[in-house]
Amino acid sequence: MDQRVHTDPMDHRRRVTLSKRMSLALRHEPGRFGLTLDPAGWVAVDEFLAALRIDRADFDTVVALDDKHRFAVADGRVRANQGHSVTVELGYAPARPPAVLYHGTSATALESIRATGLHRGTRHHVHLSPDEATAHRVGSRRRGAVTILTVDAAAMARDGHVFYRSENGVWLVDAVPQRYLGEPSGFGASEPSSTSVR
Repeated sequence: MDQRVHTDPMDHRRRVTLSKRMSLALRHEPGRFGLTLDPAGWVAVDEFLAALRIDRADFDTVVALDDKHRFAVADGRVRANQGHSVTVELGYAPARPPAVLYHGTSATALESIRATGLHRGTRHHVHLSPDEATAHRVGSRRRGAVTILTVDAAAMARDGHVFYRSENGVWLVDAVPQRYLGEPSGFGASEPSSTSVR
């Protein structure tokens, strides 16, 4: 196990800005940067650095310190682990999920979620977290109070819904019908229910 500690030569705001730009290029608008992703979403690191006009040290810092591990780097290539709105085939094999997964969101989204469940929108999948702390961190990206929903993943899998697990531990599924959602909570426990969320 690598015990080295990566120091952060970039200030936090600059690192977040660069991470968002890298995500835009790898997940949503590679053409805007003159990039062409391969079918699995990979692009050569050198090509990526030139297109975004960033240096290798800054790139390495963003990748190493990204708390959600959004980026994969292998064999001189980089890609986003999930969250694409462009067509890519990430090659994840179906996986058996834990009994309960979590989804962090804004309280303002609850009415819509209660009515229709969770949908992928322009992305390839709905993203689910393995624990409440991660779901809370994801949900805090949105404005307003964070709400954690539980997902009865065991019942979904039993009913034929297919789950995938990305390299950074995010669980992916096409949609979560509202009947598999537990009552919302703040940053605390809520149990999944086989009945509708009301």
